[in-house]
Amino acid sequence: MKINIEIDHKHTEPSITIRTNEWSDELEEIVALIKRKNRHRLFGVESDQTILLDPNRIDFIYAEKRRVFARIDNRKVELRMKLYEMEEMLVPYDFMRFSKSVIGNLNQIDRFELSFNGNLCVHFYSGNKEYITRKHVSSIKNKLSMGGQLDDY
Repeated sequence: MKINIEIDHKHTEPSITIRTNEWSDELEEIVALIKRKNRHRLFGVESDQTILLDPNRIDFIYAEKRRVFARIDNRKVELRMKLYEMEEMLVPYDFMRFSKSVIGNLNQIDRFELSFNGNLCVHFYSGNKEYITRKHVSSIKNKLSMGGQLDDY
């Protein structure tokens, strides 16, 4: 890969241009790394108190009865955003869609268990578990097979 950096005072803000003939996993990692620098704060509501959440500690986020919750260990924290908004915001933290109503943190996964219907049961380090529907199994498998985390570079 060739990298060019141009430093000139006429530029008012950084701009990145990538020229390539096709999209690749390497490009996806670069984009995620760049987005990681623009992190947003994540707030949740628990026992009528607003708390600051660390996305790295969240196992999964799910929608239930038109509300969105984060599962952190044995805690259930309500979030005041839509699930699709959370999914976009948490891409740099290695969250991916597990099903129509769940996005999960790939870095908190301890092990998988195959279900009889083709779904995968995901066991998290905290003891929580959730299911990945067949539709999303291959994309998660591809992401995990790339090996390592972005922080490894």
